[in-house]
Amino acid sequence: MLSVCFKSIRPVNRSWLNFSYQLVNNYATASEASFETNPCKLHKLDQGPSTNVTVSRDDALKYYREMQMIRRMETVAGNLYKSKIIRGFCHLYSGQEAICVGMEAAIKKEDAVITAYRAHGWSYIRGVSILGVLAELTGRVSGCALGKGGSMHMYNDNFFGGNGIVGAQVPLGAGIAFAKKYTNADEICITLYGDGAANQGQLFEAYNMAKLWNLPCIFVCENNGYAMGTSLDRSSASTTYYTRGDYIPGVQVDGMDVLAVRECTKFARDFVLKNGPILIEASTYRYSGHSMSDPGTSYRTREEVQEVRERRDPISKFKERIQTSNLATPEEIKKIDQEVRKLVDEAAEQAKTDPELPLEELYNKIYYQPPSNYKVRGCDPSILAPST
Repeated sequence: MLSVCFKSIRPVNRSWLNFSYQLVNNYATASEASFETNPCKLHKLDQGPSTNVTVSRDDALKYYREMQMIRRMETVAGNLYKSKIIRGFCHLYSGQEAICVGMEAAIKKEDAVITAYRAHGWSYIRGVSILGVLAELTGRVSGCALGKGGSMHMYNDNFFGGNGIVGAQVPLGAGIAFAKKYTNADEICITLYGDGAANQGQLFEAYNMAKLWNLPCIFVCENNGYAMGTSLDRSSASTTYYTRGDYIPGVQVDGMDVLAVRECTKFARDFVLKNGPILIEASTYRYSGHSMSDPGTSYRTREEVQEVRERRDPISKFKERIQTSNLATPEEIKKIDQEVRKLVDEAAEQAKTDPELPLEELYNKIYYQPPSNYKVRGCDPSILAPST
């Protein structure tokens, strides 16, 4: 009798949600769904990204898995740091996952990305494995930079880091976009920075050159509300960061909504290939402190953090959205969560036990294709070591 009931199901038309049903594991599950997102605020644009977004079931599950993977990876990284297995700087991306996942979904692998030091999530979404991230943090040979770079210096094909100097990646991103235009590549560069770096003078120099030459560059301000421990209202005379480009058009998007970010980035990518640079301000929030040395509670209340977790969390919101639209079942979500936890925990164990680089490797890969028998000096002038 139950199977007969399932066979009788027909598509349901609704103005706010469109989906078609198929049988998956004895559950009626939609193959795609459409949603309304919050409209973007615009600067020097007559038209912005569409507020009506459609996502397929496969993509929805993919975005959920990727955001959950980053969240779990950052939780484990925080625990490893507290256990003193990770040393040095460590800036977590928890809370901001929708930005890197949404943007990656809207660009090509050949497009370039460069970001600041809160780079773990972007490293993963640009192709670095979970082990590659965690082992880089623990300083092991299986890290994406052989353990030499640590938290702030992770790289991959068309991913230029991970940069430790505040704001310094922005002119570099403009340079990458210049290379794309110079070689007639139909590709763009996403250049990210935080609201704290938004007051750096070098940003405005990069804006000027990017517009002067109409470079295919998307400048992205990941506005999480705090520059280290200083709120944006205390650090910036103008907090409408999407207008800071002045003569460069800008868009403000909900950075906690992965679908809104994806749609905005699609719009921006098409725009810069035809018209030159654009600026996106993605409004987001970080749950942890600025870095692991910052408890994140001296300049904001625990209640504020908890309220964002309950009302705006990008993963919880997206999970609710795809479940209520029948894109995913609770069982499927639970299975993804379990798989993510297993994969990250296994990578963490390997990141603790893989070998470190031998000391002589410290002197290698300093120069590109050095001449044979080339030697470099250590911090002690008496040290002169071979370098390959």
